[in-house]
Amino acid sequence: MYIRAFHMLNNFPRIRELEDEHKFTRMLHSLLEDHRNVIHQLASGFKECRRHLRNEDVVKQFLDETLTSRLKIRLMSEHHIAFHDEKPNHVGIINKRMAIAKVIANAIEYAKRLCEMRYGMAPDVRIHGHTHACFPYIISPLDYMLGELLKNAMRATVDHATSMKSPLSPIDITISSNDVDFIIRVSDKGGGVPHENIDKVFDYHYTTAGEEDDSEMDNDPMGHMVSQINNAIPMHGHGFGLPTCLAYAEYLLGDLTMEPMQGIGTDMYLRLRHIDSKLETFKI
Repeated sequence: MYIRAFHMLNNFPRIRELEDEHKFTRMLHSLLEDHRNVIHQLASGFKECRRHLRNEDVVKQFLDETLTSRLKIRLMSEHHIAFHDEKPNHVGIINKRMAIAKVIANAIEYAKRLCEMRYGMAPDVRIHGHTHACFPYIISPLDYMLGELLKNAMRATVDHATSMKSPLSPIDITISSNDVDFIIRVSDKGGGVPHENIDKVFDYHYTTAGEEDDSEMDNDPMGHMVSQINNAIPMHGHGFGLPTCLAYAEYLLGDLTMEPMQGIGTDMYLRLRHIDSKLETFKI
């Protein structure tokens, strides 16, 4: 699939006229659609061959590099395509005044709808901190990471409340923004991560949830946006969510860390570098 895409791009005639550029853009858009399910294929393949692997560190390195390379390619392609759309306050895919609280609110709506579809209920989510912060950023990778963090928090909250036969506790999201980076903390009351599982949380294919049917594993990072809720994205099950979030965060010169409180809940800290940071920032 990637070899085919390489040859299509490499063999495309030199762009000399505006119509040539339009044809190139249409080809880019078609290639992005063709590659929507690559992550599903990676997850399925890794699941099938995992029992034969002797060194999972090598596979983790391969998956990290593949996922971040995929992210770079999609960002560049989407950036080119976005120049054909005139959106206010945008330069390509860069939103010059991204309202972080609004992005989080969209991710909350997405995750709550999934949770309600799966469990018939969903916890409330409260947003605190620098809720009026606006700054330049690329929304699409942030959409994915927030969606994964909120799905995990909601699933843990519902499972814990069900097992304890108690009401659903709310999830708290705290925003902090400074002149170097911004931090998003997602705090749940889902019982926390057991000590013996802490080192496994960011491993590919580790999941505390039950297995999903393969037909429901179309959770394709960067292959969907939050608004496309009807694509039957699962709540959990294949264990690519958190390690992919970590790989994306590190590519964006940030980090994703976890602070569990066993018996209480878990705090996830997503820290990302500002595009206009006074320190080194990531490049598309």
